[in-house]
Amino acid sequence: MNQFQTILTHVRMLLSSHQPSEVQALLDSMLEEELLSREYYGALLHEPDGEALARKISLTLLEKRDLNLTLLGWGWSGLEAPAAEWDPSYKDPGGSGPCAAMELGPLEGGYLELLNSNADPLHLYHFYDHVDLAGEEEIELCSEPDTDTINCEQFSRLFDIEGDEETREAYANIAELDQYVFQDSQLDGLSKDIFVEHIGLEEMIGESVEAPEEVGQKRPFPEELPVDRKHRKLAPPSTSLLSCLSLPAGPIQIIPTLPTLPQGLWQISGAGTGVSGVFIYQGELPQASQAPPPSSPAVRSLPKSPDRPGSTSPFAPSAADLPGMPEPALTSRAHVTEDQVSPTRCQAAHEGSSKPPKWPENVEKFYRSLQDRYQAEPAGPDGILVEVDLVRARLERSSSKSLERELATPDWTERQPACGGLAEVLLAAGDRRRPRETQLIAVLGKAGHGKSRWAQAVSRAWACGRLPQYDFVFFFPCRCLDRPGDAYRLQDLLFSLGPQPLPVDDEVFSHILRRPDRVLLILDAFEELEAHDGFLHSVCGPVSPEPRSLGGLLAGLFQRKLLRGCTLLLTARPRGRLAQSLSKADALFEMAGFSAEQAETYVRCYFELSGDSEHQERALELLRGQPFLLGHSHSPTVCRAVCQLSEALLERGDEAELPSTLTGLYVGLLSPAARDSPPGALVALARLAWELGRQHHGTVREGQFPSAEVMAWAVAKGLVQPIPGAPEPELAFSSFLLQCFLGAVWLALSGEIKDKELPQYLALTPRKKRPYDNWLEGVPRFLAGLVFQPRARCLGALVGPEGTTLADRKQKALTRYLKRLQPGTLRAGRLLELLHCAHEALDAGLWQHVVQGLPAHLSFLGTRLTPPDTHVLGSALEAAGRDFSLDLRSTGIDPSGLGNLVGLSCVTRFRAALSDTVELWESLQQRGEAKLLRAAEEKFTIEPFKAESMKDVDDLGNLVQIQRTRSSSEDVAGDLPAVRDLKKLEFALGPVLGPQAFPKLVRILEAFSSLQHLDLDSLSENKIGDEGVAQLSATFPQLKALETLNLSQNSITDVGACKLAEALPALATSLLRLSLYNNCICDVGAESLAHVLPDMVSLRVLDVQYNKFTAAGAQQLAASLRKCPHVETLAMWTPTIPFGVQEHLQQLDSRISLR
Repeated sequence: MNQFQTILTHVRMLLSSHQPSEVQALLDSMLEEELLSREYYGALLHEPDGEALARKISLTLLEKRDLNLTLLGWGWSGLEAPAAEWDPSYKDPGGSGPCAAMELGPLEGGYLELLNSNADPLHLYHFYDHVDLAGEEEIELCSEPDTDTINCEQFSRLFDIEGDEETREAYANIAELDQYVFQDSQLDGLSKDIFVEHIGLEEMIGESVEAPEEVGQKRPFPEELPVDRKHRKLAPPSTSLLSCLSLPAGPIQIIPTLPTLPQGLWQISGAGTGVSGVFIYQGELPQASQAPPPSSPAVRSLPKSPDRPGSTSPFAPSAADLPGMPEPALTSRAHVTEDQVSPTRCQAAHEGSSKPPKWPENVEKFYRSLQDRYQAEPAGPDGILVEVDLVRARLERSSSKSLERELATPDWTERQPACGGLAEVLLAAGDRRRPRETQLIAVLGKAGHGKSRWAQAVSRAWACGRLPQYDFVFFFPCRCLDRPGDAYRLQDLLFSLGPQPLPVDDEVFSHILRRPDRVLLILDAFEELEAHDGFLHSVCGPVSPEPRSLGGLLAGLFQRKLLRGCTLLLTARPRGRLAQSLSKADALFEMAGFSAEQAETYVRCYFELSGDSEHQERALELLRGQPFLLGHSHSPTVCRAVCQLSEALLERGDEAELPSTLTGLYVGLLSPAARDSPPGALVALARLAWELGRQHHGTVREGQFPSAEVMAWAVAKGLVQPIPGAPEPELAFSSFLLQCFLGAVWLALSGEIKDKELPQYLALTPRKKRPYDNWLEGVPRFLAGLVFQPRARCLGALVGPEGTTLADRKQKALTRYLKRLQPGTLRAGRLLELLHCAHEALDAGLWQHVVQGLPAHLSFLGTRLTPPDTHVLGSALEAAGRDFSLDLRSTGIDPSGLGNLVGLSCVTRFRAALSDTVELWESLQQRGEAKLLRAAEEKFTIEPFKAESMKDVDDLGNLVQIQRTRSSSEDVAGDLPAVRDLKKLEFALGPVLGPQAFPKLVRILEAFSSLQHLDLDSLSENKIGDEGVAQLSATFPQLKALETLNLSQNSITDVGACKLAEALPALATSLLRLSLYNNCICDVGAESLAHVLPDMVSLRVLDVQYNKFTAAGAQQLAASLRKCPHVETLAMWTPTIPFGVQEHLQQLDSRISLR
């Protein structure tokens, strides 16, 4: 085993101090000497673990009996060990040079073994400082698993002085090192009162710190101190935590030699040695107000690798690796020279301390080129940027029986807007992020909501210096990454595959790999990647420099195996399985789209930019005159289309009016372009849009156009746009809605689509076999509009009268299909789609058929209602001429839309989130709309109410508080109908929140004077206990209408049962059913219930099954039952009663149930 350890020590040293290419040369030599088989050679080449590789090589050498290590001479044949810089007064007793370094190697064992060995710390320091990290993301110093070793992480913790658990661990490590060093048998009298404080960023930037003026305790070093390598002066590199270090040979004390030391600078002096002391400082030294005494000899820093900003020695972590070091924005560009550290250099460092440290020239050049690329402002309307609200999102199961997840729909007041803007989004998962861990943030939203514009604004914000936490930002439209082949590497992704490829530079790439936490990768339109749903879950092998497919690279990034520690920001449409794939994202946000005020702001900016300010107000009037289009303007894409059409209409000078449908909007935009098109160009482009949409693509290659003339026309009219950075010349449709419209044009005009197949494209009643994939989700509404609207101003305006011959036949097919539909049988989402299709059709007969089929109770529970949905629903309810009740809970409806629906005379009852309703009432009261406020209060109902969260209980409490405020006010008479008429209340918060929330519920129960059913049973058990029963019993005198009380599964014992029995007479004339199923009631509790049972004259059913009373308690209940002819059922089976006793009791009285 000693031979193996000898070989392993040298192999470790050689592997850790050489480039990967030199390691491969060693393996090649072993293969040539037939020490390795070719298969084993290939396995070692791809071994990611350095320790495992060293052990395997060592075992091979030991097995082949090659103990002379002749092959290991390769290690020093071309790379001589660098010479360390020593103090002039020191003479090396153990030799120096390559041989000494060769004998060194990483040490096995713990601190004490290191101190008792002959290893030279300075050689160790120098040796680890030459470990090359250019192609690696992390270094891991491995040793025997059961030994106490010193590694980079442990040493870093020594300087991580924070006020938490890590602080205590750091102090423990310091104490352990101190014990090993200073309690040596020859150092019994050594002082241990030296303390060096580590300053954080806030202190370094904020106040100025003066050196302590009290002299610390002193204890002299013994004169017989051995002069070995472990007790010499050791100077760390200039870029490490200790900038200037000199250890004295005499007593050590902390003495201020400067009147006011710069912040973070201490001096540790030794008396009688001719050495002034030690200066310790974090980062570069600022200018000192008084230079140190000239008697202090200058100590040179250790050499460092030329391609790294700091040392990676396990005995001196670099500034970048220390957790408590200043903000990375201030340290990441550190490039300190290796010159002698002197007072003059400290002054120079202070003079330049206000400027950020510089990078190498190539890195700085690359940084500037990225800045220049992203700083460019888009021209024209693309440059309009209106702040869009981002809301925190979460995923939830689509149903209780399904494992698939989809975006949850919060109530309006439950939304959590990112008030901090971009900074809050990028720091969203910071509190949960582990050190050196990749952060994944997803921003989701519907097509056309401005996700791509927002992503470009993020990169522009970085280029303008507003994201100092990142050194580099890379923006990738995902359509540029959807490429075949498996010859890509990480540097290809970063430099070559973006919209504007950059030259690959190894120095820049190495710099990026050293600080991945300073890198932000933006993936825009993530849903356009093929097989995107497998990136987060597919198996990705160990990181290797071998080329792979782009999918493999992205999978490595998402699974935190490539560029680990970076930030991934992606934007996507939550379509299909993508939402389920993002369940492991650190933070999810949703782009809410424009509000009405933001839409009007966009219109103003559009006309100001076009220099047509005189038409600005007129355009706003046109938009306000079409509430449906105003509602649709929550989508920036539609808002821009409205501006373009308004501009064209106002330039004509005639009586301008916007259309009332989306179909009319896009017909108005495309009809001028269609009139100037080559023959058949619009139909050909429409066919291309449809075929690409069936393949889930929105990009067109040049060769896919039917002719160059059609392509030139489409580009000139702005229907398609070139894609920068595409692997081959490609174009994309200017918007997703435009592609949907063109796809609908093809369906309406094509003779290839059979009439009987046309209804499936409305996606209202999907087929179970081979269902239609509604990726082009805007097609159904556009198709209905194109087929049903008058030919002259719709299809005829696009292709002329001669091109619409097939439309009449298609209209008849769709009419037959739609009139066979029964709207009352459709689910809420499909019912809304049917209403939109009928609205787009502008056909009076079809509209009346749909609205007359609406059921009297419409529930949209869990279905999102956008502003255009609210407008169409309100129009349908008014046209029906009947009364309706609406359930609008969990729809995300905005206050304006809620107010519009509630104000309709045909809406007699409505349910909505309590918090949303209360906010509506408050806004109506502030605006002085007393009539609408009264209607909103009278129509609101919460029957039945189920409390499933603390928020539900709090909202119910707020409602009761409003009721009590109204009762004390002279201006408002009467109770709130929602409180007064509540008849059923369920409480299901579970065993954790149940006991906490129940006291709040009890305090407001007396307000519900009509309460008939109180259900405190939950599948997860509320466990209100005896205390909860006692609190509830006190409210019985006010609950005079209570008929059903369910206290099952609430951990009630005899104490609670006795309290309940004492209070039950207050409910003697109203209570019909009482359930105490599955509690902990014993004989005493059963006896108390038996005593009160004859007094409960209205009770019909008593359930005490699965409790703990014995035959004695059962006999008491049975005897009491004989006195109660009004009781119909006594459910009494429990495992603690012998079955024979239960059967006997049942034979005596058949009303006893044992089921």
